[in-house]
Amino acid sequence: MSEFQWLLALHVTGAFLFLGGGVMAAILGIAARRATEPDEVAVLLRLSQVALVVIASGGLLTLVLGLWLVHHGGFAYGQTWIVFSLVLFPAALAAASLAGRRERRARLLAERLAGEPDLSRNELEERLRDPISRALSWGSGTAILAILALMIWKPGA
Repeated sequence: MSEFQWLLALHVTGAFLFLGGGVMAAILGIAARRATEPDEVAVLLRLSQVALVVIASGGLLTLVLGLWLVHHGGFAYGQTWIVFSLVLFPAALAAASLAGRRERRARLLAERLAGEPDLSRNELEERLRDPISRALSWGSGTAILAILALMIWKPGA
């Protein structure tokens, strides 16, 4: 295999980790919203932290190797699909980070409520159904899918 093929294989591996981590986080978030007990919510939201590690490592691998591939493959950094991908990448990460901070507060509340069963769960339900967190999460996921589409079809290349 050539150097370019190795870089491409590792780049695609990073992309699968990046996308797979996002899917994992989405599934755990949906499961947490459907959970009935605060301790279940806390466990599911704690597991979503694993997804964040997968997203971060996959995203870093994808970005670094993608830039290396652009240089090595003789592509121009000004090509439309590369520019849009480089704009969407930090936007996706920023939206995911903001959503993650809001989710962290929900997890901490769920952990507190799990220890004291008499407390009202209304606040936890409100945090789990927070429209801003959901919009940020879905926006991040949409941006990741758009990056994937740009990488596959390379419009303007």
